[in-house]
Amino acid sequence: MATRLVALMRGINVGPAKRVAMADLRALVESLGYTEVRSLLNSGNLVFTAPGVKPRQAAQRIEGALAERLGVSSKVTVLGGEELAAIMEGNPLAEIGRDPSRLLVAVVADRADLGRLEPLAERDWSPEVLTVGARAAYLWCPQGVLGGRLFEAVNGALGGAVTTRNWATMTKLLALAGPSSP
Repeated sequence: MATRLVALMRGINVGPAKRVAMADLRALVESLGYTEVRSLLNSGNLVFTAPGVKPRQAAQRIEGALAERLGVSSKVTVLGGEELAAIMEGNPLAEIGRDPSRLLVAVVADRADLGRLEPLAERDWSPEVLTVGARAAYLWCPQGVLGGRLFEAVNGALGGAVTTRNWATMTKLLALAGPSSP
């Protein structure tokens, strides 16, 4: 069974220094031998098929190719389709996070990095909420990421080890990943 992978690129298309056309990004990933490469809007998020490739290997190859061929430095986190589904199913904030643009999922490449969020999870961030799961952290930011302190605190604690997407984007990525191909 072919493995569907989801690549989350930190900072791609956020600022002028890291602008990459999605067609160029898809072509870059295809040149690495990956197939069925699809991008989600202009977001730096890709879904692709990579038979026999582990997510961490794919992330390293994409990071290297971005730097070497496009001159763009970006941390890349790659999740298997099943792993993304588990992250989505494991969201303990689904009931309170009714606005998908304000419910965030902070994904790390190394699960051990989530331990750095434990001191933050013990604090009261009201009306914001932080919960640390097995593979990701979940943030409810009812006033948006700029209206509160939680998003900044999580990024400060994790630095370059995290990439964050809102629930709407994660839902679209899950739909795009779909079931694995035979």
